[in-house]
Amino acid sequence: MEIKIKNLTKKYKDVVAVNDVSLVIPANGVFSLLGVNGAGKTTLIKMLTGLIKRDAGEIWYDDLSIDCSLNQIKRLINISPQETAVAENLTVAENIKFIAEIYGDKGDAAKEKTKNVIRLFNLQDIKNKKAFRLSGGMQRRLSIAMAMVTNPKVLFLDEPTLGLDVLSRKELWRLITQLKQKTTIVLTTHYMEEAQTLADQVAVINAGRVIDVNSPQALIKKTNTANLEQAFIKIVEGEL
Repeated sequence: MEIKIKNLTKKYKDVVAVNDVSLVIPANGVFSLLGVNGAGKTTLIKMLTGLIKRDAGEIWYDDLSIDCSLNQIKRLINISPQETAVAENLTVAENIKFIAEIYGDKGDAAKEKTKNVIRLFNLQDIKNKKAFRLSGGMQRRLSIAMAMVTNPKVLFLDEPTLGLDVLSRKELWRLITQLKQKTTIVLTTHYMEEAQTLADQVAVINAGRVIDVNSPQALIKKTNTANLEQAFIKIVEGEL
C-alpha cells in the first residue's frame, strides 16, 4: 500500500513540529524516517496513523483519503510502538490472539491467525510463557507479532530495536527483511546501521522539514562518505 503525503503541517502553539512535508512512501519495502530528537518523526507518524489531527495537508493510502476513510484505513495499518505494548500477565499466544479478536476475528479464525504468526516469528517454544518472563528482545518480537496478526498493509515500527543487544537486534532485522516482502514498513530509528541495512529509502528530517529523500546508498554516494551515519551528519549540518 502506497502512502502519499502532501504539504503536511502540524503546529504546537508557536512550534512548527512538521513543516509542509510532502512524501511518497512506496508500497512494500522499508521506508525509514531519520532525524535527531525533536525533528518531527513521532508527530509525523501520529498524523499518519490518525492519532492526532494535522493543521494542513493531505494523507492518502492508495486511493483512500484519511479525511474520508480513517476507520477503514485503521483496519489496514498497525503500529509497534517504541514502548513495548504487551500484556505482561498474558501468555505469548494469548497476547497475539487478543489483538486478533480486537480486530474482529473470533473462534477458529483467531486461533488460526495466532498459530500462523507464532510460526512466522518462531515463537513456538515460548507460546505458553507469560510475557513478563520474556527477555527484552523476545518482548519486542512479540510486540511486532501482535501488530502483524492483523495482516496490515502498512506497519509502523517506532525504534523497534531500542535497547536490545546485538544478537536480538540482528534477529529482528531478519524478521523485518522477511516482512517487507508483503508489507509497507515505515521505520523510525536512531541506529544508522539499522537504516542502512534495512531501508530501501530514507527521508532525512530536520526541524520539521524533509531535507533529503533517497536510498541509503545514493545518500552515501551523494555526500562522498563511507556510511549512512556520516552522510546523515553531513546532510543535517548542511555541509553538501
